[in-house]
Amino acid sequence: MTESPQRFTSSYSSGGGQCVEVATNLAAAHNTVPVRDSKNPSGPALDLSTASFAAFVAGVKTGGVTG
Repeated sequence: MTESPQRFTSSYSSGGGQCVEVATNLAAAHNTVPVRDSKNPSGPALDLSTASFAAFVAGVKTGGVTG
């Protein structure tokens, strides 16, 4: 049986519509974190490795990611 992504948006998003949704429930078993645009839930998802997603989150927390 294939596990389905359980997506969520950040609690900081305030429902503004300019967010990404992530599914961290697949990280341990599949070494992947699917990310997609919350405005287009039926659109494509970008499957990031857990290491890439962790680096992205760390960069956001330290202000290393802009734009």
